[in-house]
Amino acid sequence: MTDVGSKVAGISWLVAGGFAAWAAARVVGADRVRQSETVMVPLMSFTPQVAAAAPLAALGLRLAGGRRGPATTAVFASAALGLVVRSRGVPRRQPEVGGPTLRVLTLNLLVGRADPEAVVARVRQADPDVLFMQELTIDAQTRLKQAGLEDLMPHAQVEHKDGGPRGSGIYSRFPLSEGTPLPETFAAQPTAVVELPGGQEVGLICVHTRAPALSRGGSVAWRSELGVLPAPGKLPTVVAGDFNATPDHAAFRDVLRRGYVDAAIQAGNSLTRTWGRPGKEPWLTLDHVLASKGCAVLACSVHAIPRSDHRAVYAQIRLPATGR
Repeated sequence: MTDVGSKVAGISWLVAGGFAAWAAARVVGADRVRQSETVMVPLMSFTPQVAAAAPLAALGLRLAGGRRGPATTAVFASAALGLVVRSRGVPRRQPEVGGPTLRVLTLNLLVGRADPEAVVARVRQADPDVLFMQELTIDAQTRLKQAGLEDLMPHAQVEHKDGGPRGSGIYSRFPLSEGTPLPETFAAQPTAVVELPGGQEVGLICVHTRAPALSRGGSVAWRSELGVLPAPGKLPTVVAGDFNATPDHAAFRDVLRRGYVDAAIQAGNSLTRTWGRPGKEPWLTLDHVLASKGCAVLACSVHAIPRSDHRAVYAQIRLPATGR
């Protein structure tokens, strides 16, 4: 009986310690540590799932009737994970601003395979002012044009890399001019400035960072590409696309600290996942719409697109008045 009790105690501490270690790693940003980031960066993506399991683990350890220490440890770990994760499901108070409302939509086309008719149907329904697209191939651009995209959004800033899936594009209902270019990255990340009716201008950046591959240096390349995203300038700025990062990644939180808010977090919708196998429930929240601090997020929602492994993210953003 002593051996059985020791084994149960050992397993209990292993479970509780695992949750506690995960909570500590998330709180201190352990995925910054170069010696362990190859493993830690992908693992941190699953923090919401671990946070959901932690209360069940704490309850199970309590009901098991073993030592109180493991159950108490699991309770504290659950509370810590709850603070950093579940708060993202609560809408935030927004600033009172008097500028125009900008509607944006972002979508990764899965190497150009997303159904063009469905994409255009989503654009018709959402009626965005600006559309950001990643993995935009030359063939996909042609099929989207044939489906009527350019009739809805006649202005575009598109960059292709070898005509393949590393292309990205910004489409708009309103005139676009060139934005400040970003340093060279693996996938195209075009920039633009949109001029809204009334003359207000907004900076735009279409994001597609490389994924943090499970190989030596993979997370370094991913972090460096997130690092090229600039702080907002004089113009209000919207940065949208496939960041290959979640709010549980320290490098993504660093981007926010440059002067942005995440539309989904502000709307209390950040726990809605955006990436997974096509046609299946998504696993991770990798796609985001960021806006300069001082903008008000009025709405944010996520929408499935046939034949894409990413879901489209839609946001309504009210801009500060220009004082004109």
